[in-house]
Amino acid sequence: MRAVQIVDGAASGGVSVVDAPEPGDGAQLVIDVRAAGVGFPDLLMSRGEFQIRQEPPFTLGWEAAGVVSSSAPASGFEVGERVVSMALGAYAERVEALASLTFPLPAELSFEEGAAYPHNYLTAYAGLLRRGRLQAGERVLVHGAGGGVGSAAVQVAKAAGAVVYAVVSSAAKADLARRAGADRVLRADAPWREEIVQDSGGVEVVFDPVGGERVLYSLRALAPEGRLVVIGFAAGAIPEVPLNRLLMKNLDVCGCSWGVLATQPEGVRDAGASLNAWVREGRVRPLVGAAYPLGEVSRALERIASRRSLGKTVLTLAQAG
Repeated sequence: MRAVQIVDGAASGGVSVVDAPEPGDGAQLVIDVRAAGVGFPDLLMSRGEFQIRQEPPFTLGWEAAGVVSSSAPASGFEVGERVVSMALGAYAERVEALASLTFPLPAELSFEEGAAYPHNYLTAYAGLLRRGRLQAGERVLVHGAGGGVGSAAVQVAKAAGAVVYAVVSSAAKADLARRAGADRVLRADAPWREEIVQDSGGVEVVFDPVGGERVLYSLRALAPEGRLVVIGFAAGAIPEVPLNRLLMKNLDVCGCSWGVLATQPEGVRDAGASLNAWVREGRVRPLVGAAYPLGEVSRALERIASRRSLGKTVLTLAQAG
């Protein structure tokens, strides 16, 4: 089967489409992949810079949308079922998956939209509702709101009943944040913190996949007893938090990855069920910015590296539908 692999060592950042072995017998699930998500963690993995390290050769990707081709009796899934899954090695025609990290793909979503779904929306769900303790009526600031995880956070926050301030870096990303449902869109190169404080007095939750110098301004944009949820460091720099800021306003700073949901046996599937309900209600729909065939994976990764990605970038392995 065709797969995208790091063959000679991740430090080179080189990727190759190769003929890879099929998934072995005894897998809980095997998914025929129709589309796969491309995100910042994939770029880091291709460079050997992600916290999860694998010895080459290994297959990239960990977001798959497709059709179950084989399943163990206790998996809870049937052959032919449309699913999405967090599965290492998703940039391949078939991938082995765990039932606990897989949930149904709603009929309302295409496979391309499904590839934009699991990582970003599970991260948004975990960051806002579990770690950020978001309540209906609260105000949320989302950084990087024109990207994949940022636009997902805008939609999840709105579905949960929040008022959303979105910070973006370009006019095109501002348009996408509005499409996602943001109540107010602010530019990162403008005094967004001052505007938020003047408008609202401060937000209860900040969802931050960007990091860098924005962290200090985000702390200043929080209302008393507000929560800053650290999602990632797309800006490159890992900032230091001035603890006096937390003390003066009784603030919380916490980290979050989607994997916190997997600490409970049904955590991912329960979150998937909640997200799917919002999809059926029309409150959540992944925004696909660009789709590339498997053979153009280098272009897809470069789109992420250059920060030109709007919404989610995906790879297609068959006719999406």
